[in-house]
Parts: sequence; structure tokens; C-alpha cells
Amino acid sequence: MCFDWINEKLKKLTCMDIGITKLCVAAFVLMLAKLWPPMVSLEWYWYGSIFVVTYIYLILRIWEK
Repeated sequence: MCFDWINEKLKKLTCMDIGITKLCVAAFVLMLAKLWPPMVSLEWYWYGSIFVVTYIYLILRIWEK
């Protein structure tokens, strides 16, 4: 399936590549927030909750293997 192809490509990435990808995504999200103000109209704790839930999910996925 196409996910096998993507997984093979991801295995070739270095820590620097992953860091640059994170920076790219952060810049894109900030651009969206600047262009579309309703995106940031939620209270701060909603964003914090989303962060905590996704962070816990990622940590559990990392430690389960």
C-alpha cells in the first residue's frame, strides 16, 4: 500500500530533516492564524488540551514498540 512507500521514505530522514519539517509546519500554522483570525478564537486551554492529548498519544506510541 502507499503507506509502505511513505514509511520507507521516512526511514531515510535524519533528526535535522525532522526538525526542519516541524519548523515548516509551525510557520505554516502561524501563517494560517495570521490570515484567518477565527482559527485562534478559542480559549487557550483548548489548545493546551489538544497538545496534551496528542502528546500523550505520541509518547504511548513510541513506548509501545
